[in-house]
Amino acid sequence: MNPQIQEFLDRIQQLEAAIEQEAKSRRQQWQADFDQHKVRFEKEVLAQQKRFKEGLLGYVLTAEWRHVLCVPFIYPVLVPMLLLDGLISLYQWVCFPLCGIPRVKRSDYFVFDRTHLAYLNWLEKINCAYCSYGNGLLAYGREVVGLTEQYWCPIKHARRVLQAHAHYHGFADYGDAENFRAELARLRAELLKMRTDEAANKP
Repeated sequence: MNPQIQEFLDRIQQLEAAIEQEAKSRRQQWQADFDQHKVRFEKEVLAQQKRFKEGLLGYVLTAEWRHVLCVPFIYPVLVPMLLLDGLISLYQWVCFPLCGIPRVKRSDYFVFDRTHLAYLNWLEKINCAYCSYGNGLLAYGREVVGLTEQYWCPIKHARRVLQAHAHYHGFADYGDAENFRAELARLRAELLKMRTDEAANKP
């Protein structure tokens, strides 16, 4: 990989770590305790949250008409999302071992912690779970496809790619015919090493 690009990527990782540290500080401000994927609030904070909770009946009766019109179009999308989820998982479970690509840990991409917020009624919690699932699914799928791309066609595009996946910037340069085969071999070896390291770190 180009050393300058690697330097930029390292700096991006440092900035992401700083953003996460700041977010962690904000969570501590609200006295949220994270333990084994569970969230616990101090009793006083929980009581304060409940004071801001909107009752379900009032929430439904005061809903804006445009929000009500969206409902028949939003929730049916869950069906293709579930199908996509199943197909992505099946694909990587069958194909990744055959190609020496490390499997993507699905649970790393799905976060459902908003149900612990006492200021949300159960309908709002369902809506939050829907959004968490949709975004988690797309992030999970993107990682699976990103690793697939690294194995089969790791070539950068001529045009700028918006929100490129994490592996993209290490791909072979567009139009670099001379070095493509060597870069392909390097990137496949990198995937195999990731898989080997993952297996070695398993308890």
